[in-house]
Parts: sequence; structure tokens; C-alpha cells
Amino acid sequence: MDLGTISGLIFGWVVIIISIMMEPKSASVFIHIPSMLITFGGTIGATITYFPLRDIVQIPKLFSIAMKETTNDPAEVISSLVRLAEKARREGLLALEDDLQNEPDEFLRKGIQLVVDGTDPDLVRSILEIEISYLEERHQLGQNIFKYMGSVAPAFGMIGTLIGLIQMLTTLENPDAIASAMGVALVTSFYGAMLANVMANPIAGKLEIRSRQEVLLKELMVEGILSLQAGENPRIVEEKLRSFLSSKRRSEQQSERRGQEQVMRSAS
Repeated sequence: MDLGTISGLIFGWVVIIISIMMEPKSASVFIHIPSMLITFGGTIGATITYFPLRDIVQIPKLFSIAMKETTNDPAEVISSLVRLAEKARREGLLALEDDLQNEPDEFLRKGIQLVVDGTDPDLVRSILEIEISYLEERHQLGQNIFKYMGSVAPAFGMIGTLIGLIQMLTTLENPDAIASAMGVALVTSFYGAMLANVMANPIAGKLEIRSRQEVLLKELMVEGILSLQAGENPRIVEEKLRSFLSSKRRSEQQSERRGQEQVMRSAS
């Protein structure tokens, strides 16, 4: 699980709840079932209406994606591709077919299979880039669901506020009831702002970051696969693919490699 995402969501809600509880006399006004129904129910209803049902049922899966830590490490993918480049240079491209069964990533496995089958390099790039394009579209849909929820939640909060104000106008003859009705009227806007800014929009942003990370990893794989097919020197392949890493990650990888080389020299 991604502790940063989980702790951020929990922290945001807890801080606001603690702030409310610091004034116990007025805390009860923030719990209003009709306002919750208007804001949360209206947001869910509008989202179901806007998007196809087959996409709506993916919301729990999208939420879990945002909560999970990314498992694919670009540095590990680079090491795997360099190892394959060494084998291809030593034994030929057909020898890579033995590694397909042990490759967990479907995209990388598909690319290597295309290379082993002797597919034209331009066609290999085209096929893999089309797959990346469709991957981005699928990811964009998931982001749009949460972005839409973040945009309509404040609107339904305002609808609830208008309903409360209209009801308040019926109690003008009772000054004591006006203050209470005003509090209920405004609490729906509070719910809408909370739902948008402490839930929907952060989840949409996290999904966007996850998408960029996955697309970058896929682009790294494409370059590595084409380098394999071109028969490039494994050292050149490694240097080319390391350009996808941040400068910090490159330094860490170099340190790890030096450590491995020292261990190998000590062992020999």
C-alpha cells in the first residue's frame, strides 16, 4: 500500500474533524443526514448518469490503484533488458524465446515475442506505441471519473445550501430557528467542498501520476526492445535506457553496480 496516499487522506479528514470537535457545542450541526444525502447522493447519481455503468463499476478498482504503491522499478527493468541484450548478442534473438515464459510483464513479453518473430522494427514500434496510446486512454477515463466527482460535489453542496435557505425563509417569524436553519443550509456546501478537495480531486491526481509513471516505463521498454532487435552493445543499451531515470536514481544505480562489482572481485 502507498502510505503517502493513505496517510494524506487520513490526515486531511482528521485535521478537519479535530478542528470541528474543538468547539463541541457547535459540532453537532456538522452531522446532518439530509445534507449528506443531497451532496453524496447527488454526486454519485450524476456520476452514474454521466459515465457508462461498465466504467462506474471500476471505481473500487481505481481507488485501490491509487492506494497501492507502484511495484515496477525502472532500474530493475533496465537490468532485465541489458541482460537480454547480452544474451541476444551472444546467442542471437531466437534465444530470447526461452525467457518469455519467465517474463511477468505482459507488455515486455509481447514486445520480445514480436522481435523473436522477426517483425519489422518500425512495425514493432507502431504496435507497442498503439498499445501505450490505448493504455493512456483507459487511464484518462479513470481520472475523469474522479475529476467529474470533484467538479460536481461543490455544485450539489450549493444545491443543498439553496434548499436550506428556501426552508429558512419559511421560519422568518421565528428568530431562534433562523440561525439553526442557516447552519444546516451551509453544511451542505461544507460536505461538497470536503468530498471534492479531500477525496475526489486528490485521487484523480494520484491516478494521473500513476499513469505517467506506467507510460514512462512502457516507453523505456519500447526503446530497450528496439535496441535488442538492432543488436546494440549492452553497454550502449544501458546508457540509453538510464536516460529515463532521474539523476538521483542514476546515482543510486551506479552505487549499487559498484557494490556488486566489488563483491564479485572479492569473491574471485
